[in-house]
Amino acid sequence: MTPANQLSASQARGALDRGEIGAAELLAACRARIAERDGAVKAWCHLGRDKASDTPGPLAGIPVGIKDIIDTADMPTTYGSEVYPDHRPAMDAACVALVRAAGGTVLGKTVSTEFAYFQPGNTANPHNLAHTPGGSSSGSAAAVADCMVPLAFGTQTGGSVIRPAAFCGVVGYKASYGAMPLYGVKALGHDLDSLGWFCRELADVHLMRAALVGAAVEVDAVKPRIGLCRTYEWEQADGDSQAAVLAAAKSLEAAGADVVDVDLPPLFGTLVEQQKVVMAQNAARDLAFEYNNHRDRMSKHIVALIEQGLGVDFRTYQAAITAAVQGRRHLHRVFAEVDVLLCPSAPGEAPESLENGTGDPVFNRMWTLLGSPCVNLPGHTGRHGLPVGVQAVGALGRDEKLQAHCAWMESRIT
Repeated sequence: MTPANQLSASQARGALDRGEIGAAELLAACRARIAERDGAVKAWCHLGRDKASDTPGPLAGIPVGIKDIIDTADMPTTYGSEVYPDHRPAMDAACVALVRAAGGTVLGKTVSTEFAYFQPGNTANPHNLAHTPGGSSSGSAAAVADCMVPLAFGTQTGGSVIRPAAFCGVVGYKASYGAMPLYGVKALGHDLDSLGWFCRELADVHLMRAALVGAAVEVDAVKPRIGLCRTYEWEQADGDSQAAVLAAAKSLEAAGADVVDVDLPPLFGTLVEQQKVVMAQNAARDLAFEYNNHRDRMSKHIVALIEQGLGVDFRTYQAAITAAVQGRRHLHRVFAEVDVLLCPSAPGEAPESLENGTGDPVFNRMWTLLGSPCVNLPGHTGRHGLPVGVQAVGALGRDEKLQAHCAWMESRIT
């Protein structure tokens, strides 16, 4: 029998419902795995003491990890920053409150980079401890990949869900912009911030969506029309990442999906840089208090981002937002012809080094600016034996449709 901590969230849901395991047994197995491995992986910054929840709901008895930029009333929330070493929020973030109401057990807080930007935390990639797990949702991705917890929240302002999911070899889902409650989530970029989570199979995504937005627990798999979208950044993907995308497209076509090449107009070649403008401008506003009062306790990375944002004039910011609106309008026409865009999740395998960054979000920035829902589909391995993911992108606000198509693709990507 599969050890309880190795069960996906949906497998655990079934085992709990059938009485094959108990919620306390599942929680104990996750805590034992953390005790065994977290000294090396360092995915957690605080562990809760709650007993397994007995509240009924779609997440009943399922342990959940909470990224440390998301407020929790019963344990510290430091935002990965020296500015808030002992911060205790007065209440749970909305997403945490909804997890508890749906029967989920909050297992603890996972390591985040400082304010969900580029200053790395201590977390290592469980597949090779010398490599980054990605960021900013470093601890959540690593904890799910190492079977410490079946579900864990992340957030994405640039590439902070899809990239670490790719590096750690797990499913990562970034919701459409505005689709999930962000009250109690520390803002970095109010025009960009989106909630997401990590899990080990597509069915797990539906359990969390059921808790947060009342969506169906199960979604039927539907064969998609697929657009192979190399994007203007294609040459920044290494051979492993390019091969994974092309192999996935070939496998899906062989399985019966229609696959066509999708070329985007020149505007899309500017959107990565436009995302950087919006992110910097937002950060200078959203972190104004911290910068004005505590910049001596902030890393050079976040200070540089804020100061870059202070130099962005309003017309430049407006032009970037306008470009995003134009891009969304064009994508509306693209998604009339295809259901899913297939593209790289990251430039390749997780880079070596835990101190020099968390990898390049170049293949995520554009989709975050456009607000599109995205899923990392694992299944490929690079030349050094580390995971390489493939990114599926859907139409804004059509998350259920994307999930249905990803459920069909999941077992057919090889």
